[in-house]
Amino acid sequence: MSVIVVGLNHRTAPLDVLERVALPTARLPKALTDLRGRPSLDEVVVLSTCMRTEIYATAEKFHPAVQDVRNFLCESGFLAPEEISDHLSVLYDDAAIGHLFSVAAGLESAVLGEGEIQGQVRRAWEAARAEGTAGLVLSSLFRHALEVGKRVRSETAISRGTTSVSSAAVQLATHHLGGSLSGCRVMVLGAGEMGEGMAVALAASAGVGEVLVTSRTPSRALGLADRIGGRAVPVSSLVPALASVDVLLTSTTATTAVISADDIAPILSARTAAGLGPLLVVDVAIPRDLDPSVAALPGVTVLDLDDLRAFAQAGLDVRRREVARVRCIIDDEVAEYLNDANAREVAPTVAALHALADEVRAGEMERFRSRLGGLDDRQRTAVEALTRGIVAKLLHGPTVQLKEAASSPRGERLAEALRTLFDLDG
Repeated sequence: MSVIVVGLNHRTAPLDVLERVALPTARLPKALTDLRGRPSLDEVVVLSTCMRTEIYATAEKFHPAVQDVRNFLCESGFLAPEEISDHLSVLYDDAAIGHLFSVAAGLESAVLGEGEIQGQVRRAWEAARAEGTAGLVLSSLFRHALEVGKRVRSETAISRGTTSVSSAAVQLATHHLGGSLSGCRVMVLGAGEMGEGMAVALAASAGVGEVLVTSRTPSRALGLADRIGGRAVPVSSLVPALASVDVLLTSTTATTAVISADDIAPILSARTAAGLGPLLVVDVAIPRDLDPSVAALPGVTVLDLDDLRAFAQAGLDVRRREVARVRCIIDDEVAEYLNDANAREVAPTVAALHALADEVRAGEMERFRSRLGGLDDRQRTAVEALTRGIVAKLLHGPTVQLKEAASSPRGERLAEALRTLFDLDG
């Protein structure tokens, strides 16, 4: 049984392809059930964020499993195979495990070392467990990945400084406006994890003016606005409110654009009359919240994830110096995980062999009980210990050989030979 990961991320695919294969939280249960029902896939976890959509799975046959995932992504994103094939990343076994550990550690993020991915990995695993698609193998793998993420952030400086997409979005807007949001009125569209992160980062910005929060869930917008000292705006008043704001930060989970050029165009004259400068929009949603046509309007500047990724490359010297240390930790953790996994794989056969041997030993002790009747308790205990020791020594060599060869063709042959020779169930 191999672990595979098939998917696309911000390094392998353009933004327009990424947003077509993105799987919002509401679609995850159906997606997990669909994938689990494919003939070559066993356990399945889907990790879909603004930067990646990756399918982690266990499978007996590698190529059919990859084909099943590719077909799912094409169907889900309404893409032809040729539109996606060149952008797919496919890894298996050690490489797949190392990749997940690197993702959890923040090495694969657009903002190196960012911490939001840790929660996203956890929620992906929890969603799969809730749908019954994450079994023993992937649950063990994702649990270990979360531990790796924690270890990396506690033992290295990879998370020092700006280490979240939401805080980077605020800093990108600040940088674009000359290094300060002082006096600016900023609207946050979306009150989910990313929107909350942006709102909190805004509240911590020196001199920022009023912060407006709007969401399709009014209670969440109100709660977030109260938390940061901002003001909630009904989603029905979103477009009129844009006539008086300087910056729009947006990250909803909508599956289609929520703001079009036709929405924005009528308010531009009102902005000009009020003496406002261009409306700056930082759109970090996947799919994008703004229709691409908005960027063509005079008086509107739109920045998206591609712009954020380029911005995040600057000022990373400290965190870049930590990458080598992080990779060493990941290599150690991959080796530890594989050792544990190998031991778990052969554990039933080893346990069955030891149980059979002890059953034979105990049976022989019982058969000779009458002949040992003259022994006192101390002598009887010594005989018990002697027989147990002989069995343990005889089984030590085969046990070690089996554990060392686990997950290899030789290991499979040894395990099968033991099961056949001793009629074991494990």
